[in-house]
Amino acid sequence: MKHYAKPKPELWQGRVSKAQLYLHEKVVCTELGATALSKPGKKIGLLGYSCNEGVERNYGRIGALDGPDTIRKQLARLPNHLANNVHLYDLGNIQCMDGAMETAQNQLSEKVAQLLEQQLFPIVLGGGHDMAYGHYHGLKRFYGGGATIGIINFDAHFDLRNNTNGNTSGTPFYQIAQECKKANSPFHYLCLGIRQDANDALLFQTAADFGVTFIENIHFSMSEAQHIVRVLLDFIRKVDHVYVTIDLDGFSSAYAPGVSAPSPMGFSPKIVIESLELILKSKKLVALDIAEMNPKYDMDHQTAKLAASLVHYVMHSL
Repeated sequence: MKHYAKPKPELWQGRVSKAQLYLHEKVVCTELGATALSKPGKKIGLLGYSCNEGVERNYGRIGALDGPDTIRKQLARLPNHLANNVHLYDLGNIQCMDGAMETAQNQLSEKVAQLLEQQLFPIVLGGGHDMAYGHYHGLKRFYGGGATIGIINFDAHFDLRNNTNGNTSGTPFYQIAQECKKANSPFHYLCLGIRQDANDALLFQTAADFGVTFIENIHFSMSEAQHIVRVLLDFIRKVDHVYVTIDLDGFSSAYAPGVSAPSPMGFSPKIVIESLELILKSKKLVALDIAEMNPKYDMDHQTAKLAASLVHYVMHSL
């Protein structure tokens, strides 16, 4: 398949215990559709989205296509606390070839639906935030039009830019909102960490027009945890399933320098972990992705380690 690359076992290295004490000893590298995926028990599938075409179109710093493998290398070294009946699979990368981002998004959609059909929990590693469009449509393919899917985006940006001049990493949720509007179906979208200095007035107006719920970054902190809990619980009650997408550029660059659009004014990991805990307790979380990992600008693998720790937390809390 032109837009698919097999998993690379050589990425999964670390301390050797011979007792599966580390994730590189637990993970199974296999291709999508393999018979190994039919094992009983809980199953987690890691799928990369190796693409920065959308970031380049959005005038961001390119380099996110190497994000998935960089996250894998850091995840490999982390300790394994998964039960024996929980299976972890690395399923390789969807690749963007010759700038064909829309084709990569469609491939991602098909593969996410396939993972769900095989009863795997999808964790998509990116890659530009344009992957959210493909990831969401994979969920729609599987759950159908009757189920409501709520999108919770940890991000500095709405990513609600008009796509009149083409699709980019800044347009995925605008595209989804427009499609929901045409289908006369609800658009459930919650943004946590929005910055005024990263979104122009038109984007705030677009968010209002689509009925987007959001918490600005100045209020997205542990000091306002009670308010955040109320907003999250109210949002989760309204939907059947929750899809979480974490844009690493929402974090302060003190934690995440290796992103397409860094900022020292971002949020902290603590409030994200607390929010994820609440979402996980709802039992409605059906998919997760990590966007905008850009190793070209990372320092001491700091951002990759943050991304790996977020993935580690979620898959051990499912």
